[in-house]
Amino acid sequence: MPDGYSSSKKKDGYWDDVCGQEPSKMARIRCLMQTLDIRTFIVLFLVIPIGFVGVYFHGQKITYFLRPLWQSPPKPFIPIPHYYHENVSMASLCKLHGWEVRDYPRKVYDAVLFNNEVDMLTIRWKELDPYITQFVLLESNSTFTSIPKPHYFAINRERFDFVEPRLTYGTIGGRFKKGENPFVEEAYQRVALDHLLKIAGIEEGDLLIMSDVDEIPSAHTVDLLRWCDGPPAIVHLNLKNYLYSFEFNVAHTSWRASVHQYQKGTTRYAHYRQTDYLLADSGWHCSFCFRKISDFVFKMKAYSHTDRLRFAHFLDPKRIQKVICNGDDLYDMLPEEYTFKDIIARMGPIPHSYSAVHLPAYLLNHADQYSYLLPGHCIREVG
Repeated sequence: MPDGYSSSKKKDGYWDDVCGQEPSKMARIRCLMQTLDIRTFIVLFLVIPIGFVGVYFHGQKITYFLRPLWQSPPKPFIPIPHYYHENVSMASLCKLHGWEVRDYPRKVYDAVLFNNEVDMLTIRWKELDPYITQFVLLESNSTFTSIPKPHYFAINRERFDFVEPRLTYGTIGGRFKKGENPFVEEAYQRVALDHLLKIAGIEEGDLLIMSDVDEIPSAHTVDLLRWCDGPPAIVHLNLKNYLYSFEFNVAHTSWRASVHQYQKGTTRYAHYRQTDYLLADSGWHCSFCFRKISDFVFKMKAYSHTDRLRFAHFLDPKRIQKVICNGDDLYDMLPEEYTFKDIIARMGPIPHSYSAVHLPAYLLNHADQYSYLLPGHCIREVG
């Protein structure tokens, strides 16, 4: 008998009290469990599983919260002060900006890619109508994520009779390449919009508004830029940023919309930063401002940022309705900021705003029709 095992009994060739010597796997596992202290047990069977579950459900939040560690803030813009009052002459407004008034205004082209934002397009074009030379709209039968869709503008075209004489409308077939980065399809459509602008007759020196449908420059901003000589050849527009309606004013501002003095062979339609100049308080950006819950679902699936749609329950209509009324995030994300201070300051629901001052005039003149966009009206149609 081996030393140290004098009190053990040998059975079927195994010492019955020596861990690892039992013939059965379950017996060996049971023996191994007996050797674990309580702290090791908690780590293996509680802390680690909870950690894996937490990373699975909240990994994106962790990544966004740690963003300041791996990404620096972009170069700050050069802000341009914006002066305006309806009782101040255009000559005086140009002078206040350090610019000179022109003998005649520049022609202005408003060009957009269209998905399904019929109400926002109506409000946009009614706001800009007095100052636009040509409205240019391109529509595809595919979303950026290769989901087939109808030509929603064509279906609702009669609603836009007021711009028909000045409308250049085009369609483009989607490429329907499953699994491709959605930004590739988006870039493909923006190149097609460049060609449509040429068909519309844009010329050297004309103004071109580059912005999404829901990024609406104020009418007086466009009027200022078309009448004044001296603004930068490319200027971004600092828009008041809203989510779901004009009740939820997001703390940070929108800057992607831009106005260009068109240069043949140089100007390309894009939706990213193209200059350091930013004109203050130039309009409104109302993102996910839809009448129907079904429109929210459609955009969430069609959105270029498909990585944000991580779980199927994000598309549940009851959840979406609750998120809208609370001012929460549709994708359960943390704020996209570059400092811990800004991230922490913007965590949680967006505060309700009860101001409807200086919103697009057409919206206020037709408040009954577009009440869902105004403070106090968060309930959406289910269809």
